[in-house]
Formats: sequence, structure tokens, C-alpha cells
Amino acid sequence: MITLTGKKVSEGIVMGRLVFYNRGEKEIRRFSVEDVNKETGRFQKARERAIAELQELCSDSEKGVGETNAMIFEIQQMLLEDGDFIDSITSIIKEERMNAEYAVKTGAEKFIENFGRQDTGYVRGHEADVRDVANRILQVLSRVRRGKMFLDEPFIMAAKDLYPSEAVMLDKAKALGFVTMYGSINSHTAVLARTRGIPSIIGLGEALKRDYNGKMVIIDGFEGKLYIEPDQTTLAQMKEKKKRNIKTVEALERLKGKDNVTQSGQRIDVCANIGSREDIESVLRNDANGIGLFRSEFIYMESNGKLPTEEQQLQVYQLAAEAMGPKKVVIRTADIGGDKKVEYLGLPAEANPMMGYRGIRISLDKNELFKVQLRAILRASAFGNISIMFPMITSVEEVVAAKKILEKAKEELRNEKTAFDENIEVGAMIETPAAVLISGELARELDFFSIGTNDLTQHTLAMDRQNGRLTNHYNSHHPALIKMIRIVANNVHLEGKRISICGDLAADTTMTELFIQMGIDELSVAPSKVLPLRKRIREIQ
Repeated sequence: MITLTGKKVSEGIVMGRLVFYNRGEKEIRRFSVEDVNKETGRFQKARERAIAELQELCSDSEKGVGETNAMIFEIQQMLLEDGDFIDSITSIIKEERMNAEYAVKTGAEKFIENFGRQDTGYVRGHEADVRDVANRILQVLSRVRRGKMFLDEPFIMAAKDLYPSEAVMLDKAKALGFVTMYGSINSHTAVLARTRGIPSIIGLGEALKRDYNGKMVIIDGFEGKLYIEPDQTTLAQMKEKKKRNIKTVEALERLKGKDNVTQSGQRIDVCANIGSREDIESVLRNDANGIGLFRSEFIYMESNGKLPTEEQQLQVYQLAAEAMGPKKVVIRTADIGGDKKVEYLGLPAEANPMMGYRGIRISLDKNELFKVQLRAILRASAFGNISIMFPMITSVEEVVAAKKILEKAKEELRNEKTAFDENIEVGAMIETPAAVLISGELARELDFFSIGTNDLTQHTLAMDRQNGRLTNHYNSHHPALIKMIRIVANNVHLEGKRISICGDLAADTTMTELFIQMGIDELSVAPSKVLPLRKRIREIQ
């Protein structure tokens, strides 16, 4: 048995015969041409045909992957109309007097090389889309049909890389899953795999050899492992794991698509809390109404000792937006500090870090760092339904200051002619007694609120929730906390705004009925808690 480990893209366990994908690519010959205008005309006609094909593909794929994900192919159309992309090809035809096929292949790679390293722009992280577009033009020029697999039995696809247009066309009845040598977890191919629920692993590298073609394999999409010719022990373990997974999925499936409505007709949204792009799969699988809390500070904590760039943040936020489609994604700006240490920022040691230099206090103090994150969130808002939420707010002045920096970020993007949602909603966390008592004033400045019960409880009780000696004293159901939640709900609703709860208490099903009676609009919990909470809501009289 051979075990290969890559990056998990879409969870699930599948077993079958490994079949390497033949893209149907024709060898590209390089030769000189006499009439460069004629050759440029060939390229332009092929480019126009490729645009027409992508328009059709975008329309056809909306039903399978949703309107937002189908927009991937609208973006590819935009690439075909990009002046730099066109010039990278036509310049080779005109200046080097080379044939169109050679110019497309070479020009596309030069385009990736020139623009793929930039921290801004479309290309970085989406090199597969550029090659997908180039391959489409080449197939039009060469009159080669796109590669297909004519197999009678289901199989597991292997490929050097898989283009988005190929991922969306996979027949799930035949292609049980796929594995690739290369690829990015942020790529559109990965987004489509997750959306379509196709177990898949990318980044197996050169270890994925064509010698394995035809061999029996197992994809463990939960662990990112590919087992080639598994032994009996591994086979038995994977079969049992698959069986358990199927039972779990079947139980969850019965609640998917159901409304979060009590038997008396009261509705409450159930969203999910996440801390990374890897969590998005669980949000989709558990049918949450959206992402109620994206803890963006984890991007800073996992960025290998240096600040994440605007482009790196954009890729993660955009992935969430595209994956969720029309459902909302609430991104909390970085709540760095306290128990979320980011060593490379050189923050000073504090006697009481949970009540110290953290959250919005750091953001307002390091406003350039803050603006980079806001720009990334704003840019991602062009791809979905994104909102911004500020953490650890204690005053109206903090909100006003944060909104001023947000407006500066918006103005910069307008000047750069970069798309974003001009009407993006802005909210705040209610995590301190101060925020509770001025929640009415805050509600006149913001669009929505979320109560972080973990911090609010410890600040209200003056108890560190991580102190083991206080376990018997720490009461997450303390009457003072319940009164605070009721006060916030009343104040926020008086201003016609929405209120959610996103702390651990939101998943406490013994409190669900009370929250509904209070008029809480939304509960945001760990993805695995979404369906159990939905079950509880539907049981309430």
C-alpha cells in the first residue's frame, strides 16, 4: 500500500479505480508565419468563439453550482477581454511572427509570470483559470474537442491540475472524486469541488504518478490522504469510516432545507462561526443560513510570522463569499490580543490581557494595518453578501473612528476603480457591559449587532473563563447576563436593527426557547451545531 498526503479540498470517502485525465491537448508546434495580420485574425476569431462558449457554460452551470459560483466563467470572459492578456499573445504574433497556437500557449504563461506575483489583481491564486482560458482558445484554433472520459464504471479522476470548466462539467455519477498533482485551495476548482460535494485532494505533487493509472485507490477527503492499493486493514477502516459518515449525513439530510421555525411559527436564523477557509466546507455541509461570525484574527495567527497581505486576505474572504453564494458572510475585523497572540506584532505583555490591548483598540492604533484588512473585505464584497463587524466596542467614538478609516478605504478603491459593495453593512460585537448600556446609541450608528457571550460573561462576572479555579463559580446562565441580553435586544430592535448571539451560549439548546421569546433574530454557532440547533427550534411549541 502507498499513502500520499495532499491538501483536503472537499470532505468524503470514496473508493474506485484511478484514471488519469487526458485533456485532449494537441502538441503545439512553433513556426513562423508570413501574414501576421491573418494570424492575428485567427486568434481574435478563436477568442470570440471562446467568449461565446463561456457565456453558454456560465448559463448552463448556474443550476448545478449556483449563480455566484457560475460567475467564475463570467470572470474568465473578462480575462479574454483584458488588454494585457490580449497583448501578451498578439505581441508574439506580430513581433516574433509566430503562429497563433504557439503565441497563445507562450503568451498565457508570460501573462501568469508577469501578473501572478503581484499582491493585487486577479491572476495570483487563479493561474488555473488563465490556463483554462488559454486551453479553450487552443482547442478552438486546433479544432480539438475538450477531453472526455468514456467509461462504463465509476472512477476516481487523477490529473496534473483540473481547470474550473472541467470541474463544473464532471459527471458525479461517474467521477466519484478527483486528485491532482498541483492546485490551490483558494482556486475556483476547489470552490466548485466543495460546492458540488465531490471528495477531492490537491497538491499531491510528483508523488502522484501515471504508473498508478488503473489501480484501486481510496480518497479520504477528511484527512487529505490517498491510499493506493490499500491493504485489508486500511480498507476495512475506510469502509467503517464511510459507513459512519453516511449515517451521519443521512441524519443531517433530513433537516437540510428545513426552516428554523418553531411549531407556533416563530422564525430564527441559524448561522455558523468559522475561523478559517477550511471551515467553509462544514458550513455548507450543515446547511447554515450563512456565516454569522468569521473570526479573521486566525488569518493573522497562522500567517507564518508576518502580516498577511491584502491579497492573501482577499483570497480567503472571496472564497467564503463565493462558496456561500447569496447567503451572508459577517467578517469580524481582527480581534487580536488577549488569548489570541500574534507574536510578530511585538505586543507588550499585560497583567490582564483579556481586558487590555486587543480588538478594535489595536485596529484604531495601527490604522494602516486596519485599513489593509478593510480594503480586502471591501474587495471581497464584490463577490458575495459580505458584512463587516467590529470587535470589543465600548464607545460611540470608537465606532465613529473605525467608520472613518472604512470610508478612507472605500475612497481609495473608488479612485482605483476597484469594485466593492457600496452598501456594505457595518455592525459591532456586544462584549462588554459598557456596550450593553449604550447599545441604543450604538444602534443609531450601525446596521446590526452580535452578542459575544463568552467575553460578555467574563467581563460581567469579573471572572477569567479560562481559570480552572473559578469553574464552580463561573455561571454562563447568570441572571445579570440574561438581563443584559434582553436589554440589548430591546434597544437594538427599537432602532429597527438586527441582533444575534454568536458566543457558546448560542448553541446551548436549554436557552434556545428563551432567546426566541426575547426576539433574538439569529444564533450563530459552530458548523457542527447548526442542525442540532435547528432540531431544537423545530421542537419548540
